[in-house]
Amino acid sequence: MEEILLWSDGTPYAQGTGKEDIPYIVPFPVESANPAPAVIVCPGGGYGRKAEHEGEPVARWLNSLGIAAFVLQYRVAPYRHPVPLGDAKRAIRLVRSTAARWNIDPQRVGILGFSAGGHLASSAGLHYDLGNPEADDAVERESSRPDLMVLCYPVITFGEFTHAGSKSNLLGPEPDEELVKLLSGEHQVTAETPPAFLWHTADDASVPVENSLQLAMALSRHKVPHELHVYESGRHGLGLAGDHPEAHTWTTLCANWLRKRGF
Repeated sequence: MEEILLWSDGTPYAQGTGKEDIPYIVPFPVESANPAPAVIVCPGGGYGRKAEHEGEPVARWLNSLGIAAFVLQYRVAPYRHPVPLGDAKRAIRLVRSTAARWNIDPQRVGILGFSAGGHLASSAGLHYDLGNPEADDAVERESSRPDLMVLCYPVITFGEFTHAGSKSNLLGPEPDEELVKLLSGEHQVTAETPPAFLWHTADDASVPVENSLQLAMALSRHKVPHELHVYESGRHGLGLAGDHPEAHTWTTLCANWLRKRGF
């Protein structure tokens, strides 16, 4: 399976040369007569690891919808903010800059994440920039704004309802309060935030449902198009949830929403 380095000539903040130090994307292209939409997939894992069942299987599902997918192998602890977010932003730029190679539409590049990967995906949508037109690196001239976000039982807040492990791994044991607020998505929504699809289970014992509820409320206040589904029960980390009696419907609901948004 092909692995494409996010930076081909020196990785910022790299602490070594192992796979855990050098971020990359794994492409899952689709055959299409016209340029296809693309989605970058961010597996969860509490910013300490990456869950395999939230990577390739999700990319294959996106492919079944006619969407190209790129699984992002971003850096996790001991790497802290801003490294993972930098990796996600670079991945979006890289996919756009190589759109012709994959026959994808650079104006239809979304991001999808689970749990802590959902925090990363939402952070990409909340802390994007439009690129640096003066950059020598052509990739850096591209916008890092995703055209939409799919957030699956995401970590959103680092406040009362946070997932302590994700917060500690990303921000350290005693983070500055301004940094905590900056990386708490419910405080960062604006009218320019990309549209979002969210789903969660009401009894998630690891990442409280309030994470999705708080973000949805912020999106509503700013009139950002969004769709939220809360299932009554289900363990954290369901992934595609194919064998779950309730949550298995999220993929159908999400597929409908993606089509509605031109994906």
